[in-house]
Amino acid sequence: MFQTKHTAEARIPDLAPADTSAGRRWLALTALMFPVLLIAVDNTVLAFAVPSISLALQPSGTEILWIVDVYALVLAGLLVPMGSIGDRIGRRRILLIGATGFAVVSAAAAFATSAGQLIAARALIGVFGSMIMPATLSLIRNIFADATERRLAIAIWAATYSGGAALGPLVGGALLEHFAWGAVFLLAVPVLVPLLVLAPLLVPESRDPSPSPIDAPSILLIIAAATAVVYGIKELAHDGGAPAMLILAAGLATGWAFVRRQLRRPQPMLDVRLFRAPAFSAGLAANLLSIFSLVGFTLFLSQHLQLVEGASPLTAGLFMLPGLALTIVTGLTAVKLAARFSAPTVMVTGLLFNAVGYGLVLAFGRDGSLVALLAGFAVVGAGVGLAETLSNDLILASVPAPKAGAASAISETAYELGAVLGTAILGSVLGAAYRLNVSVPAELPADAAVKAHETLGGAMDVAPLLPEPAASALLASARHAFDSGVGATAAIAAALMVTAAVVVRRALRTPART
Repeated sequence: MFQTKHTAEARIPDLAPADTSAGRRWLALTALMFPVLLIAVDNTVLAFAVPSISLALQPSGTEILWIVDVYALVLAGLLVPMGSIGDRIGRRRILLIGATGFAVVSAAAAFATSAGQLIAARALIGVFGSMIMPATLSLIRNIFADATERRLAIAIWAATYSGGAALGPLVGGALLEHFAWGAVFLLAVPVLVPLLVLAPLLVPESRDPSPSPIDAPSILLIIAAATAVVYGIKELAHDGGAPAMLILAAGLATGWAFVRRQLRRPQPMLDVRLFRAPAFSAGLAANLLSIFSLVGFTLFLSQHLQLVEGASPLTAGLFMLPGLALTIVTGLTAVKLAARFSAPTVMVTGLLFNAVGYGLVLAFGRDGSLVALLAGFAVVGAGVGLAETLSNDLILASVPAPKAGAASAISETAYELGAVLGTAILGSVLGAAYRLNVSVPAELPADAAVKAHETLGGAMDVAPLLPEPAASALLASARHAFDSGVGATAAIAAALMVTAAVVVRRALRTPART
């Protein structure tokens, strides 16, 4: 029987290693924070590097989205299989394999000479990244068997992730101020070396004593489903039409086939019955939609600051720092607030904060007002901090400790799908608004006109080909066209956040079912 959070905590036995002292547990947590910090920095750094990558590699609008998306897309497809494999072969072992590969391929990505090479490298980084994140969270679940210690450890885990997101713009801005865009990928090497040294010494190995067998058909089904769904959404938002609908429908059908296969197997790779637990499902919903709102906002705001306002990468990072810092502060205070007001109340409040943040943009930022955009981003950051910490705790507390790898993988899948969908949906809406509203001078050569019509970075790249005042007119039109999509994206995101708050509130009031 799936039970509520507090009941589940009471029945889970202490499965942490017997020789793990309190001091060793917290030192192990410190070692595990290095890869968490890296992946958080990596996500926000890349958003800031997009303008530099656009100028250096001259990717198309679709290639820009794939450079951003492909990592999270591959990650989303492989998290559940890698979580299951980690339960089987050892979570520390798969963490070390993933960290080594992540560092090596990131270093290679720094020297990509084309958009295609960078997309391929990002995809391979996603393969190794899928080994890292579920391993860190599942190791925390098994190291900290005490509910109070675990909740604090997860709050630190979430705050580290938020801290990495806050550091990303500053570190990325400083690097891009002085070095080429490839420097943001080289960050992986110095950050992951401490993990590779400390983890074998401090982090105890753990695995599921009765693991599910590796199921190749299930792995292929979940990868195909995630790829088709996200690609279908991207194409639907970009071009529309029957082909995109067919791809999306095929992805959903493949996902259903995956679910049916898990229900029929005596030892499924993923026990989909976990979703019947209200705390588990509500935590996933809060996880996915909070990240959807944050990543979508970050993608737009980072480009607005650099390409519309003309800020340097470092200055843009400083502008965004207050909003990202609020994510850390509210994440650390969420545990205390939950003790006083209950976890569901704090989670729902966080989701409503996200809605209010986008509402501020919808009401006051449709003309690209920087004050309204930064204020909205700060409110969204605070909301994400409140919702994320408690959603991860709800997810892990809803399952037995031996299945922590699978539960962590599902949690991270929701996170990555939220990141992909935030970029795909909100990014595609912004792109469509840009193409609809930009005015390209007739005297531009055909290939330059296509580039200017595709992205704001493309317009800035070809503007020097025009004499004045045509160049200034193109840039003014392109910047206005980029900002024209803010109203539509804010309305979509705000409506989703309100809906999520209602769904989570109702789910956590619903008794668990057998």
